[in-house]
Amino acid sequence: MTTLYRATFLHTPENPFTHADALRAESDGGLLVEGGVIRARGAFADLRAAHPHAPVTDLRGGLLLPGFIDTHVHLPQVRVIGGLGLPLLDWLDQCALPEEARMADVAYARGVARDFTRGLLGAGTTTALVFGSHFAGAVDAFFEEAAQTGLRAVAGLVVSDRLLRNELHTTPERAYAEGKVLIDRWHGVGRALYAVTPRFSLSASEGILDACAALMREQPGVRFTSHINENTREIEVVRELFPGARDYLDTYERAGLIGRHSVLAHNVHPSDRELGVMAAARCTAAHCPCSNSALGSGFFPLRRHLAAGVHVALGSDVGGGTGFSLLKEGLQAHFMQNLMPGGVPLSPAHLLYLATKAGAEALDLPEVGAFEPGQQFDALHLAPVPGTPLDAVFRHAASPERALAAAFATGTPGDVAQVWIGGDVAHTRA
Repeated sequence: MTTLYRATFLHTPENPFTHADALRAESDGGLLVEGGVIRARGAFADLRAAHPHAPVTDLRGGLLLPGFIDTHVHLPQVRVIGGLGLPLLDWLDQCALPEEARMADVAYARGVARDFTRGLLGAGTTTALVFGSHFAGAVDAFFEEAAQTGLRAVAGLVVSDRLLRNELHTTPERAYAEGKVLIDRWHGVGRALYAVTPRFSLSASEGILDACAALMREQPGVRFTSHINENTREIEVVRELFPGARDYLDTYERAGLIGRHSVLAHNVHPSDRELGVMAAARCTAAHCPCSNSALGSGFFPLRRHLAAGVHVALGSDVGGGTGFSLLKEGLQAHFMQNLMPGGVPLSPAHLLYLATKAGAEALDLPEVGAFEPGQQFDALHLAPVPGTPLDAVFRHAASPERALAAAFATGTPGDVAQVWIGGDVAHTRA
């Protein structure tokens, strides 16, 4: 089926940190979509003249953006969002880990998976790198739910063998065996990809990290994700647990886990050596600004990452973060960079890139992230409810760029009217 979408659309096919004109906008634009793939892009009048018989879907009155790509979000934590006032390790003990233990019940896990995927899609997220569960049955349940909804899911079994609740611990042998079964079942099936996921070096021994590395070596194309340098106390404990390691990154590096398909969440307190290795390996830092603020982890040193050549994308970090919306994450990133000494001023173009194309690059998914011909039509239509402040701005904005700034400043999931993944409608506002 062919559809011509008429809309004000914006995207960042290039990186605005390196290209001044990266933001592309069409006030009365057209996207010709056939079989879920963008075939042509440009002014609506031109595409209409070239394709006079194509059915038109008129989306004027809002903004059409590429689907958001969340590079760090926790499946089991959707029901514990909002545990404010605690630092990372206390928050884990009191809020996150008790809830994660409940995922042993597959029926409970299915309910969580439904809440989780609905939350992502309702916020305009079409692709997510998901920290799964410590229980293989719960990971299966999530992949099943993602397949039903159409979500592009990159996820895996979370593995640990120390310093958590006993029921969340595994062994290197079991971590490898369960991971292999899940990879065989899900990796590359439909829109699913597998991510090898040790929770963090604090809770993962050398044996667990070696088991993860074995899966990476044996299963081409699987991704890797974990945490790094989020909290100063966490860093101290990792240093005690790995006395021979040069730094936090070295615990993963020595196991052979750092490469092009590696995404490390937070990295609030990196060393220069770590940044240099990350840049050379072409791995990504997933910046989660709401979580960094809510847990008091610190200011993300974006300028140091950019200067070192480290790729950066956005993550919501639900439930350490405060919700699924990458509009809110972009706004918080803007605030924090404005407040910190040496911060990087972030324009709407930077925020859109971090929420879309940067995530596609992090996950090595060239088929999504922008509105380029040949890419999948993953998109969200931001259309504020009439009478709201954002609606007033949209109706009077002097340019699409000005409307985009307002979307990041005040937009919420309630402003997401519709979401498409591969041309299929994945969410419609009630």
